[in-house]
Amino acid sequence: MTTKPWDAQLAYWLVRPLKDSWVNPNHLTTVRLVTGLVAVVAMSTTGNTYAVGNAIWANIGTWLFALSNFLDHTDGELARLSGKTSKWGHQYDLVSDAIIHILLFVCIGYGLREGKFGWWALLMGIVSGVSVACIFHLRNQIEQRLGKDASHQPNFAGFDIEDVLYLFPIVTLLNGFEPLLIAATIGAPIFALWVIWQFFTLPESEVN
Repeated sequence: MTTKPWDAQLAYWLVRPLKDSWVNPNHLTTVRLVTGLVAVVAMSTTGNTYAVGNAIWANIGTWLFALSNFLDHTDGELARLSGKTSKWGHQYDLVSDAIIHILLFVCIGYGLREGKFGWWALLMGIVSGVSVACIFHLRNQIEQRLGKDASHQPNFAGFDIEDVLYLFPIVTLLNGFEPLLIAATIGAPIFALWVIWQFFTLPESEVN
């Protein structure tokens, strides 16, 4: 039996008081989306890490991004608790995820345009962002055809692979945005190709 992630368990505990309130899952999705957008915009200031103002905003951005990642669990937990699940709400959640993660890399690339990569950093961010968009789209298609379990991330001792995003504040601490962008530029397209292969190797009955 798959262990429910620790962050999902905490989200469940936090949203329990909202079960019979006027708050619905889409409200929480919106809060998550706004938090994520503020986070990525703040991280677009990473170009000069020696400027105190930029460093402060970059740190704020990474902490807000970690918070946004946690808030991503609250809407689903509230939906299941209150029985307010909906196809539109699920799609809204997926689109919000995609927007935030795509803009994350584009904004980091833009922020690093004055560094050693120059404007190539923005192109690297776009390549990473487009790859992430492809991954989200195809995983959504797989989920719609095979069910949510088909696109579920591996879980170990209550931690999902995506939980590494909670370590994002360490990136600013270690001045690691450039290595992160390099890793994303290489890794995201490779993972996108793997998801494309996974999608097109589905049994014919499941693709149509």
